[in-house]
Amino acid sequence: MTNELILRSIQFLLVALIIWVAWMIWQHTQKQNINLKERFWTGLWIGFVTDLLDTLGIGTFATTTTLFKVTKLVDDDRKIPATLTTAHVIPVMVEALCFITIVKVDITTLVCMASSAFAGAFVGARITKSWDTKQVQRILGFLLIVAACFMVYRFLTNPGTGLSEEIRGLSGIWLVIGMAFDFLVGLLMTMGLGNYAPELIFFSLMGINPSVALPVMMLNAAMIMAAGAKQFIQSDRVHWPGVLGIIVGGVVGVLTAAVFLTSLDINHLKILVIFIAFYTGIMLLRASLLRR
Repeated sequence: MTNELILRSIQFLLVALIIWVAWMIWQHTQKQNINLKERFWTGLWIGFVTDLLDTLGIGTFATTTTLFKVTKLVDDDRKIPATLTTAHVIPVMVEALCFITIVKVDITTLVCMASSAFAGAFVGARITKSWDTKQVQRILGFLLIVAACFMVYRFLTNPGTGLSEEIRGLSGIWLVIGMAFDFLVGLLMTMGLGNYAPELIFFSLMGINPSVALPVMMLNAAMIMAAGAKQFIQSDRVHWPGVLGIIVGGVVGVLTAAVFLTSLDINHLKILVIFIAFYTGIMLLRASLLRR
């Protein structure tokens, strides 16, 4: 009963946060006489594509930034981070709500790891400013590719085995390790690095069905983005045309991808995890070489 109560409390919190963010956006745009219908349809398909891909593990930053430039939706690069965060925060919270509801996960694991990631992000905002972003990208990219290679080897040598369908969380020393890992993930998220691939790889290497990672990482991202939502929405760095469309299209994209993900069998999910790890690792290495 206690676990059920905690789960319902998290679901209620996410619904409340979605309503709160939506209210802040409506209130701010009304005060500033901002027309949210402007370029709605452009934003709608951008939101659908980017949040569908985000739910599948591709991430939103690179895809949204690219589509902003292609459609000329945001013509000032300095406004991209605030616009992107404001437009995607509600779809990300819907992602978290979906997977917490659909995927069975140990509540202790969910709460402890999400809290650790939030703590890492809180601390990271203060200590990662001096870190060399290029070096962190290279290290994380290299580690993801190595982990993906290990998963390929294990998949080819032991097809159909190696991941437990029954274990839905961590306990004992492994939970402590998981909390330390998510604290580090929270630190990295303050540098603009995603948590999707690292979380999927971590649970897979722990011998647990990687679907368990979905509610954990979605809740991590939702809480961290919600923490800074008010600051972004009320800033003058949001380019509002298309934002409402991205929110609506993003929610539809999330729901579409959620149906697809939860219908995958374990072997197909492992292949998806390997692809995401390789893709993310290569993109991080590429970004570290291109970044000035």
